[in-house]
Amino acid sequence: MKKKILVTGGAGFIGSHLCERLLNEGNEVACLDNYFTGQKRNIIHLLDNPYFELIRHDITMPYFIEVDEIYNLACPASPIYYQYNPIKTIKTSVSGAINMLGLAKRIKAKVLQASTSEVYGDPEIHPQPESYWGHVNPIGTRACYDEGKRCAESLFVNYHKQNNVRIKIIRIFNTYGPKMHPNDGRVVSNFIVQALKGEDITIYGDGKQTRSFQYVDDLIEGMIKLMNTGEDFTGPVNVGNPDEFTMLELAQKVKELTGTKSKIVYQPLPADDPMQRKPDITLAKKVLNWEPKINLEEGLIKTIEYFKSIV
Repeated sequence: MKKKILVTGGAGFIGSHLCERLLNEGNEVACLDNYFTGQKRNIIHLLDNPYFELIRHDITMPYFIEVDEIYNLACPASPIYYQYNPIKTIKTSVSGAINMLGLAKRIKAKVLQASTSEVYGDPEIHPQPESYWGHVNPIGTRACYDEGKRCAESLFVNYHKQNNVRIKIIRIFNTYGPKMHPNDGRVVSNFIVQALKGEDITIYGDGKQTRSFQYVDDLIEGMIKLMNTGEDFTGPVNVGNPDEFTMLELAQKVKELTGTKSKIVYQPLPADDPMQRKPDITLAKKVLNWEPKINLEEGLIKTIEYFKSIV
């Protein structure tokens, strides 16, 4: 059955992949974006599809549309962008959630919140299960994003309890792939762009801090599976790749796959940067029957090909 689906932040890195997948599954998709970090080139190839609609709008302002489902992805997700205008980041997370939940309540749509592993902060438990409350500095440089997303989760849960809004909460761990913004400051895009340009590859800190990287196609699969779960399951659910790599291992892998002559250099670690981040995906395996399929090397090869075409 063809569904009408609203994707906020639909011109962004993850949103554009989601729009494409939903259209390929035979749905009608309304993509809403204010282009703060989203880019038209991410979705320009979809404009010829009669079932795709592009709307320039900022979700800090209410928006009215009739849809069956809402995927709320709108919010800058890389530190460079979310710290550029911290107040705007908080407003997008909080007012944006209120506006989308209000819309879902009125039109009786199901709504999914793209939350983040950042709700766990600099975790004292490893790996992080959904039951962990997190270790977040509420007044740190990253707090506009961390606390904005934590507040959004709280809003979603309370709209569900108080107004019976059908909600889903997904906690997204580090994701990479084609259509990442080349200057977004995230480690995978940073390393690849530096390698392709023959510049020094910059590691912050000693390179021993770890991250887990999931390829974007795996994430999209998890999101759609979560949206399609029964009414009784709201989440939150972790979706990420539990394979853990140090920053140094990632830099060396990028060097090897690009064949660059770039040198690896070290710079001081930014404030509140977590030392390790790894999802416990037991719940996703059990409830969504989901786990990542694409390993780091395979995903990096695809991502490097994309960056070669734009750098």
